Amino acid sequence: MASRMGFYAPNLYNNDGNDFQHRERVANHYQTSAVNKSRLRYCIFFHYILFFVMLAKLSADILDRFNIFILEIEELAVPQKITQDGSSETSPLAVEEGEAVGQAISPHNNHNHNHQHAHPHGAQRHNHERLSQGVKYGELVILGYNGYLPPGDRGRRRSKFVLYKRPTANGVKRSKHYVVKTPACSQAILNTKQHSISYTLSRTQAVIVEYTEDEDTDMFQIGRSSETPIDFVVMDTFPGASSENPTAPESRVAQSTISRFACRILADRSDPKIARIYAAGFDGSRNIFLGEKATKWQENREIDGLTTNGVLIMHPRGQFCGGDAICGYWREVSVGGGVFSLRESRSAQQKGNVVEDEDNVLQDGTLIDLCGATLLWRSAEGLAKSPTKHDLEELVDAINAGRPQCPVGLNTLVIPRRTASESAQQQPYVYLKCGHVQGHHDWGQEKDKATRRCPMCLVAGPIVKLCMGIEPAFYVDSGPPTYAFSPCGHMATEKTVKYWEKVAIPHGTNGYIAICPFCATPLEGSPGYVKLIFQDHVD
Repeated sequence: MASRMGFYAPNLYNNDGNDFQHRERVANHYQTSAVNKSRLRYCIFFHYILFFVMLAKLSADILDRFNIFILEIEELAVPQKITQDGSSETSPLAVEEGEAVGQAISPHNNHNHNHQHAHPHGAQRHNHERLSQGVKYGELVILGYNGYLPPGDRGRRRSKFVLYKRPTANGVKRSKHYVVKTPACSQAILNTKQHSISYTLSRTQAVIVEYTEDEDTDMFQIGRSSETPIDFVVMDTFPGASSENPTAPESRVAQSTISRFACRILADRSDPKIARIYAAGFDGSRNIFLGEKATKWQENREIDGLTTNGVLIMHPRGQFCGGDAICGYWREVSVGGGVFSLRESRSAQQKGNVVEDEDNVLQDGTLIDLCGATLLWRSAEGLAKSPTKHDLEELVDAINAGRPQCPVGLNTLVIPRRTASESAQQQPYVYLKCGHVQGHHDWGQEKDKATRRCPMCLVAGPIVKLCMGIEPAFYVDSGPPTYAFSPCGHMATEKTVKYWEKVAIPHGTNGYIAICPFCATPLEGSPGYVKLIFQDHVD
């Protein structure tokens, strides 16, 4: 019966007179069974641990998305007017332009102009008092958005983030450090009013670095989390995210690679030109934790470390605004603000070499990569020299005033300010191989191919809708938009297009690609742009 059921049972009765061998055989059998049961228990215990770890990660991601959803629902209650370019203009009673200091827009913020709002990193006054300071540090602009997020800019989720001088300083500076055996029970960790960074060396040892208030700096934090300490909520950027009908980013990513508390910026209140970037940001309890597996080191009695996917920066070589700058080298910034060469891969354990001739002070045109989204830093001084949105709109109007015409349909074309023209008949298209701008027609359609033959030069190639790159922060000079990126069709000045075509943006764990800054579409061909040829002034 036992053998039919698929398992072995020892013969306890027929021992052929050898009682000693019989007892030994039975003992060995039960000893083996006990070992197998012990192994099974360990296996089940290990799977339980793995299950709960995965569940915790999934729960944290779901909680972040739920918090962002609630944040958007609350902000829908704020009266907003959608402008012609797609950006949202919030009622003056709710928020002023440049809302950028980590306070979610809410009707509760409008009761008293002098009311002090609680904030983990410093008191906030009403926007009128905040803007009365008039000191602007700069702007952070996400690559891949043409002036606004597709659903509209709301609260801390925006395509750009303006850093203004705070009414009250909320910066922090390094104070002291010490070794503890149980970091979770340390007073600095438990004290929610104390900023601290915990560097875990082993299960029984960690270095705690305490930070004290710094009246000379303002702190701004960037990350994926929607918690209060984060001033600028940044989600993963996808190619074509600025199009009219983008797929929701949340539905296209299984798990974000952007840290919930990615980085922090400390701006000098006495010298607004100085803003320093550091990896990692403080959470709601004012703590930063670097786990046992995180890259860390100790030199000259000072400890420092890198975050899992790292925070990369690239300073331009030359003046960004002026058209003469070239892209520099990508570096990695540490939690303590050190600058290092890149690791072999994004999350490798071995840190790079110290870069002595570069620092973590943001320059006009510095790129910041958070492993999922890339930000451009524009200083207030640099923005003053750059074209404004109104200037770009006037350039579009100047082209349209020339009445460019389609040589086939003989109809007048209108360059749109958004991604598509109001009239399909007036929508201009560009032939990416030759640069001729025409309207939509069926002439030169290749059978069973996605290419068309240009009626002006008979060159066959793909065509794409033409639209204006309207985000002024991406421009390196002022001039007519005579070039377009390929294959997306965003127009910009010659120097702007040629600059971004040479910038390699981190992609994946150790790859780099050139993208259009207005939509994040990877550039194709060599070069990844085309000079536009209009048939205008036909009257």
